[in-house]
Amino acid sequence: MAHAAKMSVLLKARIAGAVYLLVFLAGAAAALVSGGLFTLTDAASTATNILLHEQRFWLGFTFNLVVIASYIVVTALFYDLFRPVSKHLSLHAALFSIVGCAVQAAALVFYAAPWVVLSNSKDLGSFSLDQLQALALSGLKLYVQAYNIGLAFFGFYCLLIGCLIFRSGFLPRTLGVLMVFGGLSWLTFLSPPLASYLRPYNIAPGVLGEGSLTLWLLIAGVNAHKWAERANAR
Repeated sequence: MAHAAKMSVLLKARIAGAVYLLVFLAGAAAALVSGGLFTLTDAASTATNILLHEQRFWLGFTFNLVVIASYIVVTALFYDLFRPVSKHLSLHAALFSIVGCAVQAAALVFYAAPWVVLSNSKDLGSFSLDQLQALALSGLKLYVQAYNIGLAFFGFYCLLIGCLIFRSGFLPRTLGVLMVFGGLSWLTFLSPPLASYLRPYNIAPGVLGEGSLTLWLLIAGVNAHKWAERANAR
């Protein structure tokens, strides 16, 4: 029974690492396919790019959906993985993550809005071309702001996961420290001017922390013996 439990938690940790990796890959793919389409200071260029490259535009939308769905799976797996350390903290971490995912999912409505506006220009005949382009660009700007609010919630999530890792005993404390610094970096998005000023330096700690945890889970998993001790002590 104990051996089965250890094998189960090792498998669960590696699945979490694999899905976490999917978050990174889908996020990179979203940035790659939609890169160059949007210029938030040029409404005309952005509108032209969206209409000329509709497939790339919607691929970006799809990859962002994959990111959100994958992060929800990671959140569920991490809740179960860290529950023996502190059910209270693990639950709060999961709630922050789910809210962040919900905010970013809602943000995708603003992502899609420019295409809806531009592709249905005949139905909006009372608007001039310049006004339609400006309206489309406003949708993208709202998308960016809403997406960044989601990042702030993930900041709280990473902070709590970092604390749970540090206390766990079944993962290296260094990973916990890196996740805490990563969480602090995502929290800079609570202030859009500050986040804009620090970009891209405020993104690097988050990528480093979550990336390091992802690789560790994939390669080493967790110390199943210490996890079982934690689970049996509760």
